Amino acid sequence: MKVIADSSSTRTEWVLVDGDVVVERAFTQGLNPYFQTRREISHSIRLELPEAFFRRRWEHVYFYGAGCANAEKNKIVEQSLVAQLKTPVTVESDLLGAARGLLIDKPGLACILGTGSNACFYNGVVIKERVRSLGFILGDEGGGAYLGKLFVADCMKNLAPKLLREEFFNRFQVTTDNIMDIVYSDPFPSRSLSSYSFFLSEHLDDEYVYSLVYNGFMTFFNRNLSQLDYRRYPVSVVGSVACLYADILREAASDFGVEINKIVKGSMPGLIEYHAKTDR
Repeated sequence: MKVIADSSSTRTEWVLVDGDVVVERAFTQGLNPYFQTRREISHSIRLELPEAFFRRRWEHVYFYGAGCANAEKNKIVEQSLVAQLKTPVTVESDLLGAARGLLIDKPGLACILGTGSNACFYNGVVIKERVRSLGFILGDEGGGAYLGKLFVADCMKNLAPKLLREEFFNRFQVTTDNIMDIVYSDPFPSRSLSSYSFFLSEHLDDEYVYSLVYNGFMTFFNRNLSQLDYRRYPVSVVGSVACLYADILREAASDFGVEINKIVKGSMPGLIEYHAKTDR
């Protein structure tokens, strides 16, 4: 049996699988080596994973995670997993997880639109071309933290509609000072900003909100997908934001000249199929 984990900066989904049969499933907080130390990651795994995952040494652990984009950061996660699960571990990026989850062993363009965002060309085995994500400050266009950042900044500068601003501040019980602390002092600002972005989904009939989300997706296409051969290969998207705003995403894609093949919330079903099929 194998353990497969798919982690964003917000949430990690874990499955214990026997072939393509899920024996155990669990969810923990997101694990990201850019924001957490090896000790913090180990602590989260030990305290949040059910005992079923610690019963014995498994065949292998496959971990796909946000922030797992280079050998140094991957090593932090790998050491934490080996220490806790006593099992051989392979750590890969969340983007490769998205590609395998969306496309299994077929070539195409895989995109993430969740807390963050990313895009790549996957040849059916490995990522051949990718665009750097850069995180929610420098990149992550169209992702939840990016949309939340734009919306919160507009609220704080009194650029968002007055009634919308008032409802937002009352709903989340925050002030401009609170938000400054969250963005500049909280160890996981992207989680909070992404949660604020979901507030927008309740107000899509507001022209301001619709335009903010639409323009966020157009920026994603312009700054990311435009660097890949989107006219030749099918485009598939995974992520909570993609699903929540699927209609706007498809409209923006159509206006940009992109045909979206499918939109799914999570990569795990495809990852289970991939590892059952390839046995690697």
